[in-house]
Amino acid sequence: MLLPKRLLTLLTAVGLSAAAWADINVGVTVSATGPAASLGIPEKNTFSLLPKTIAGQKVNYIILDDASDTTAAVTNTRKLISENKVDIVIGSTITPNSLAMIDVVAEAQVPMISMAASARIVEPVDAKRRWVFKTPQNDIQMALAIASHMADNGVRTVGFIGFADAYGEGWYQEFVKAAGLKKLQIVANERYNRADTSVTGQVLKIVAARPDAVLIAGSGTPAALPQKTLKERGYGGKIYQTHGVANNDFLRVCGKDCEGTFLPAGPVLVAEQLPNDHPVKKSALAYVQAYEAAYGKGTVSTFGGHAWDAGLLLAAAAPEALKKAQPGTPAFRAALRDALENVKNVPGAHGIFNMSPTDHLGLDQRARVMVKVENGTWKYQP
Repeated sequence: MLLPKRLLTLLTAVGLSAAAWADINVGVTVSATGPAASLGIPEKNTFSLLPKTIAGQKVNYIILDDASDTTAAVTNTRKLISENKVDIVIGSTITPNSLAMIDVVAEAQVPMISMAASARIVEPVDAKRRWVFKTPQNDIQMALAIASHMADNGVRTVGFIGFADAYGEGWYQEFVKAAGLKKLQIVANERYNRADTSVTGQVLKIVAARPDAVLIAGSGTPAALPQKTLKERGYGGKIYQTHGVANNDFLRVCGKDCEGTFLPAGPVLVAEQLPNDHPVKKSALAYVQAYEAAYGKGTVSTFGGHAWDAGLLLAAAAPEALKKAQPGTPAFRAALRDALENVKNVPGAHGIFNMSPTDHLGLDQRARVMVKVENGTWKYQP
């Protein structure tokens, strides 16, 4: 039976519309400019390496820059949901932005995968956070690694200086717990802003307390300022940083003042140095090789690895969600949330992910190693 030309045209148009509707739309907000740019740029770069199809469905990545600004991150999230009709939001780069986005995604019932570290982004898994997942290790995992290393290396007293925002406060709270377990005494507690150009007053107070070690709870290049100031003021104790500095821009800005610094990091930072039986070596190297093939030798950072892991989680969850609903629908978004919550044994750049209804991170101690800065590079500490 031959169809009338007008009907054939209509059916063709409907078919094309359905095909477009079937695309999986991924909304991304990253801090590609502003104080957190050294974290956000490798994340943004990584999205070009992620699969363009999953289970036969085309995947579109809509990427916006929030300029390290909380208000911009919220605006981007609303735009991605209301205008771009995304099925999932990935972002943002930093903790304050990610925390501010939670209300937006929860209200719209759109799943979100954060690339920021604070446990408060996903804990407790309440009515809002049931829509939120994340890929970076929890601060407590890294705080325990630092406290253990300190205790094993004769440190008894610690000075603390961190960002005057959710990242710094979250780290202080977690480090207090870890320090208590290892019988470390915190003798100074200072704060500074990401955009500050001087921390002399705070550092003088820390030096006066004469701690055996100082922990700097910052991220990206702004974390170099306290370290350089401590060196200028003649501090001779051990200096620790968080995993928030694990990129080459930090090494460049901090320069010789970084030498001897200890920090916990995802295995991807020293993937080639890991023993062959390390459970994350193979999956970490997969990301390193993919990123360096695209952007050059030595360009990889742990932050891009968080974006890569978000892509792996999506690739693991989407096929399950597609069995229940089509992209672009509330049913698909709900099914995708459920599938993310049930991801099991997904090897990523940073660790092995095993999600559950009470754990929207899913990483264990395999997701961190201790690293030392030696001769301007990262050195794995067995």
